Amino acid sequence: ISTDSVYGPSRGLVENYLSRFGISGSFVNTSKLEDIQAAFRPQTRIIYIETPSNPSMLVTDIKAVAEKAHAHGCLLVVDNTFASPYLQKPLDLGADVVLHSVTKFLNGHADIVGGVIVTKTMELYKRIRPVMVNFGCNMDPHQAYLVLRGIKTLGIRVERAQQNAMAIARWLEKHPKVAWVRYIGLESHPQHELAKKQMAGFGSMISFELKGGLEAGRRVMNAVRLATLAVSLGGVETLIEHPASMTHAGMSRDDRMAAGITDGLVRYSVGIEDVDDLIADLEQALEPA
Repeated sequence: ISTDSVYGPSRGLVENYLSRFGISGSFVNTSKLEDIQAAFRPQTRIIYIETPSNPSMLVTDIKAVAEKAHAHGCLLVVDNTFASPYLQKPLDLGADVVLHSVTKFLNGHADIVGGVIVTKTMELYKRIRPVMVNFGCNMDPHQAYLVLRGIKTLGIRVERAQQNAMAIARWLEKHPKVAWVRYIGLESHPQHELAKKQMAGFGSMISFELKGGLEAGRRVMNAVRLATLAVSLGGVETLIEHPASMTHAGMSRDDRMAAGITDGLVRYSVGIEDVDDLIADLEQALEPA
């Protein structure tokens, strides 16, 4: 059972590759416990959640889902990339395995590609490590060095970026061409109180919907000057992308819409630049939207 608005390639892994080994997945809104309950099957072994989710920014109650998973004899796996360990610690909330794309916040400088798996028990570690070794997922020494360098500034980077994100989210909420803004630090976010409870901060990821839909999204992508058009996130530089035509273009429109990834949705990864410069860039980019 997986979060439906999960990172596009994560969904593709389940649908296109794990299926070859007889493993199937159900994709549901994991912020709703009743949807998870309805998806359980006798053969269910893992609940895989991404919280906040990419790119719809929905928050799942890790502790509640962990209790439900364990009651059914399942493991809870959490992709913690959007929050980073600086803001959220899923193992303390009952998760069994935590994943991070090290490429993003942990490294923070957009110059490596890597990932990390953290297990709650040594038993799980011993089961997973041989798979990593045999599939060739090892990070080379120089990339590992760059990650360790990046982690030294994780706290200060996250603090500055989320400060910028709050100011930008509040500005976007008032913009006439924006239908809605989904930033977990806003009181208008449906899981704002849950985020306050299980996170130490709200992070720097924003999603917002343009009233002009798909074409408006494409126009904004072509109009930004300071933000970089790219599908990564979590670095010192601000990145912008249009999920419907980029990260989630491989999904059918019906599946994409069901997961809340609408035509005019824009994902904005806020960096550490001057916030007034970022707002000015968005203001001019939204003119043709």
